[in-house]
Amino acid sequence: MNIIVAPDSFKGSLTALEAADAIVQGVRDVVHDAEIVSVPLADGGEGTVDALVRATEGKIMSAKVTGPMGDPVEAHFGILGDDVTGVVEMAEAAGLSLVPPDRRNPLLATTYGVGELMLAALDAGCRQLIVGLGGSATSDGGVGMAQALGVRFLGPGGADLKRGAASLMELEQIDISERDSRIEDVTIYAASDVVNPLCGPQGAAAVYGPQKGASEQMVGMIDKALAHLATVVEQQLKIEVLGLPGGGAAGGLGAGLVAFAGASIRPGPSLIFELMRLEEFFESADLVLTGEGKIDSQLEFGKAISGIALLAQRYHVPVIAFTGQLDEDDEKLAERGVDAVVPIAPGPLTEEEAIRDASGLLQAAAERAMRLLLVGRKLGDGRWFEG
Repeated sequence: MNIIVAPDSFKGSLTALEAADAIVQGVRDVVHDAEIVSVPLADGGEGTVDALVRATEGKIMSAKVTGPMGDPVEAHFGILGDDVTGVVEMAEAAGLSLVPPDRRNPLLATTYGVGELMLAALDAGCRQLIVGLGGSATSDGGVGMAQALGVRFLGPGGADLKRGAASLMELEQIDISERDSRIEDVTIYAASDVVNPLCGPQGAAAVYGPQKGASEQMVGMIDKALAHLATVVEQQLKIEVLGLPGGGAAGGLGAGLVAFAGASIRPGPSLIFELMRLEEFFESADLVLTGEGKIDSQLEFGKAISGIALLAQRYHVPVIAFTGQLDEDDEKLAERGVDAVVPIAPGPLTEEEAIRDASGLLQAAAERAMRLLLVGRKLGDGRWFEG
């Protein structure tokens, strides 16, 4: 039996790699001779660097950059096995996890460190950059990132704007004349698992601002500031970002990468699968085992396991997904290519218990799934219907 093990992370408990290892062990406990390809996934958010570096036999690099609230942080980026593609997770430099809850303020948080991390990748010789969008503490429309690249954002009297979304309403002029010249010669992809626009009811501020510490009043201020930024960008750079799908990702960093770095926004899973050459594994696969911490209606909006399910449908390979929480109808999941869902909890558990024991629970769930498959194989062989 040829099995692809390709889970996303179980956020708060297991990385994608840890989840894959648990599933593999569960399979091995039951089907000792299975041929297993382990491919931990990512969708542009947490784990993207690790997943791509591991899949391509690349390397992890580090750089000291500016954190979201201005403090220095040690951030990591990846160089893939081709030695020319750099992978940056914006959350490494501007992530919500870097800011204590009592200091979170999306009006002041900056993506400056993301730009510094991109420059570090260019200094390392990269000629293509993948910037994973997800987990941000920021709502500055990517202005901080662009400032690090040398773009100037000028307000009244020609003064440079301060970092953060709070100053964007004062923006009068964008000067790209001092932008790092290497940006013109590098291909940049922004990998996003969301399609939210920059502004409006489904925009960066309204949807993601509250989780970054924004009050209702702050959400309105940020939305207006980003709309003003989009207007100036369109007037002066002749680039329309206001309605750009995915432009609102990472507090508007998606739009900023397009406007100030010439990037293209790509659905995270499809881009990452392409770089991993994941489709090649499906040609000889009998089964796919995937999963993530929560499976819900967001599955159809670019999640990693939705990409896996689509690939599996193309090659007529059945898919079993493991999850800690299921909030979607089985029939709808089947329509999207997930043939069966196996909850990892064998019975009632507190959230704390589920997180603490996630690895063991996932391994046991994989064992149960494989034992059921063996029952199905016996039924298929007709052994129980003889005589």
